[in-house]
Amino acid sequence: MSGPVLHLAVEIDGDGAHPAAWRRAAHSPGRLLTPRRVAGVAAAAENAGFSLVTLDDGVLPPGAPPDPVGRIGAVERAAFVAASTSTIGIAPVLPVTYAEPFHVSGQLASLDHVSAGRAGWVVTEEDLPEAARAWGRPLIADAGGRARETRDGVGVVRALWDSWEDDAVIRSVASSRYLDRERLHYIDFTGETYSVKGPAIVPRPPQGQPVVLGRPDLVPAGLLDVALVSGRDPAAVTAAAAAAGTPRVLAEVDVALDTPRASAAERVADLERHAPWADRGRLRHIGSADGLVALLAGLRGLVDGVRLHPLVLDEDLAVLSRLVVPALSERRLAARPLPGGSLRSALGLERPANRYATTAPEEEAR
Repeated sequence: MSGPVLHLAVEIDGDGAHPAAWRRAAHSPGRLLTPRRVAGVAAAAENAGFSLVTLDDGVLPPGAPPDPVGRIGAVERAAFVAASTSTIGIAPVLPVTYAEPFHVSGQLASLDHVSAGRAGWVVTEEDLPEAARAWGRPLIADAGGRARETRDGVGVVRALWDSWEDDAVIRSVASSRYLDRERLHYIDFTGETYSVKGPAIVPRPPQGQPVVLGRPDLVPAGLLDVALVSGRDPAAVTAAAAAAGTPRVLAEVDVALDTPRASAAERVADLERHAPWADRGRLRHIGSADGLVALLAGLRGLVDGVRLHPLVLDEDLAVLSRLVVPALSERRLAARPLPGGSLRSALGLERPANRYATTAPEEEAR
């Protein structure tokens, strides 16, 4: 079967998409706070053939008071995962509602360096008053203000990634020069709430720009590489994808699958006794692996891929790895990242030119 293929991403934060997923996890609750746990899940996703793992995060702990759940920061987990994987992309969530874009740019550029070009960034916003207090920043209560901070923050991060040209590091022993200062640039950004001059303190990332993912209703399309779109049925997803205006589009899909020990419906009912599985307006599949394969096959050509949110990682990722991804691969419906490639190349995205460069390195060499 020929035609477009789907890029497969999976969210691997915590124990799964359901708030009570830890009750069905195949490990003790304390192991969730060990880096080996997330590395093992990422390795399973890589071996299955996923193109990307994402790691949710925020300044506030997940879980509802008075029972918050601790977790290691997404960037720190992503860096650990990068050292134990070789092909899969890794995209932590980093909101820029209150965080300093200068520091965010450095964190993500560093992740791209340590992963050899496999870093992405899922952009979100923080809208709770507790988040502002945790940052020690004035509350941005209105949606327009948060949208401004997200727009400015993503724009500043992208500009800082370009503030070093690709060949700014020269390491010349003869002249005792490490850098060509002519190839470092001030970005000179002035917004409504802050200003940034730059340049960054981390050299330009291997990808030029790590892959930026986000909801098109939160981040302007011109600042995104990949739109994350939702819809409760394929028609709604199709409409959202058509309106996204981004190079790539991934559909958000909640997943609960039949396992050898229990049906998907039984597993959901078991967890619903403890907490509800919130409806986030996404496609939701509760059923067999074959049914999910059919659903995803129907999305081919409508979106460029999907980001799956498994009900319980320890249960659903095994079924995805054993039955779903292989079935899609056999029908040539799913793309598998190649060794030595970047996340951009895996998603079919070009490496962007540096906005400040006046002479391309290959032209100068000639």
